[in-house]
Amino acid sequence: MARLLPHAPEELTRQTLRRLGEGIGKEVFASDHWVVKRERSPREVVALILVWKFLRKWTRHLPSRAIRALRVTTQALIVVVPKRLWYSDHVAELLHNHLERDFQGERLARLHLLGTPLIPEIVTFPAATVHVSGWPGWLVVREATERVEATLDQHLNNLAEAGDFAAVEYWLNRFLETRRSGWQLGLFSTDAHLKNYGVIGDRVVLLDTGGLTNRWSDVAERLDRDVAVEEPHTKLGLARALASVPDLAHRFNQQWKATVNHTSVEQYWPDL
Repeated sequence: MARLLPHAPEELTRQTLRRLGEGIGKEVFASDHWVVKRERSPREVVALILVWKFLRKWTRHLPSRAIRALRVTTQALIVVVPKRLWYSDHVAELLHNHLERDFQGERLARLHLLGTPLIPEIVTFPAATVHVSGWPGWLVVREATERVEATLDQHLNNLAEAGDFAAVEYWLNRFLETRRSGWQLGLFSTDAHLKNYGVIGDRVVLLDTGGLTNRWSDVAERLDRDVAVEEPHTKLGLARALASVPDLAHRFNQQWKATVNHTSVEQYWPDL
């Protein structure tokens, strides 16, 4: 269970929390040690889906402020444009899949991962008002999550820029260890990008639980796709970081393929 506090951590209420990032389903604001989240409404999620659908070729190159402005504009249009013009079957399916995936992943994390080193600590407390940068300006929150030092993606890229490739290899191994620990609990993340993991001390923790599943059929489907990947380090976003150390990239690719496959995962999966 989440640790219960008599009141919100003081640093959440004595300062304006910085916007740390945003995803399809939530916005994240942070103090030095804690993170709070604002869940998006279904209308906001639909707006982001529409932005992604029509601009998916370019959104990765746009700054977050531009994407946010597009989302707000699209959300406003949704209010005045007849529903039948924008709420296509495809958008409805994406919305349903996103909401179901988020709900299922969070439920599994709270049931099986709370109190383990595999996710950041979560604390709960009586409702408190916190001030946040930008819109909406304030939130009422009842829980906060331990803040990571960096995403694993950021951490590895920083180490690579500093030329500390021994540390890069160490953290890649810790990443695989974290995944195996999840498999032993009967949980598998189908969205194992490095941006969805973070670093706290010597731990690698899962940040986005939306891809968690305990259904072997989901796991098998994901593994079928992973097995076909020739260079896993490239798919994980490490092509640039490991460009100058091809031997390390090769070792990691071989280790990934030896770990993330049907036979290996089955050895850890409790029901099998």
